[in-house]
Amino acid sequence: MQKQGELDDDDDTVCLGSSFFVDRNYELTTFTFGSHVLNLLCLRSASTDYDLTGQLVWPGAVLLNNYLSQHAEILEGCSVIELGSGVGITGILCSRFCQEVLLTDHNEEVLEIMKKNIELHSSSVLTAEKLEWGNCDHIIQILEKHPKGFDLILGADICFQQSSISHLFDTVKKLLQFNRSKCRFILAYVSRSKIMDTLVVNEAGQHGMQVNEVPGTRTTITNLEGVIFEITLK
Repeated sequence: MQKQGELDDDDDTVCLGSSFFVDRNYELTTFTFGSHVLNLLCLRSASTDYDLTGQLVWPGAVLLNNYLSQHAEILEGCSVIELGSGVGITGILCSRFCQEVLLTDHNEEVLEIMKKNIELHSSSVLTAEKLEWGNCDHIIQILEKHPKGFDLILGADICFQQSSISHLFDTVKKLLQFNRSKCRFILAYVSRSKIMDTLVVNEAGQHGMQVNEVPGTRTTITNLEGVIFEITLK
């Protein structure tokens, strides 16, 4: 089977590395959420590589940041881990209120731009780690570095690929169980298919979690329906 980056011409094959497809034309872009202004490096449009969607700011991140900027009391003094942080726009906003913010992603290229944005903001509460959903070693390493666990787990527009949802909730469950008494998962969900809508709720239930829609958060953003869910262990 021919793979992306391979061009066959009889016996001649040209193999292009994955870096050939990487777009690094980042632009310093200003985002405003309430009274909070953030400047971040990001792409203006999505990469051709599905795995590099974290290089730009997605509608769900805007939805979550607007919600958090209006309800900053949720964040005050908290320890936060964000899943699928991308360029880091949500975690960076959180750093203005939280005592500790860990941004995570599984892709090395995305982690690189995330770390550049952390450097731009020079915040002592911001750190970044690699976290592949469902990877027990990654989760253990993170919890060893953060033995008190986290007060909040955040995710913005991270439900794209059906095969990843079970791994997502495996990871969320382990993080929730580590600090069961008070930890919760706040998910900014953007609906792009009915199948995914059902899958997210079903997977949460199968992992022993309760999904509650935050009243007043259902809205239209870039012609898509978005909502904030609060997810806890049953």
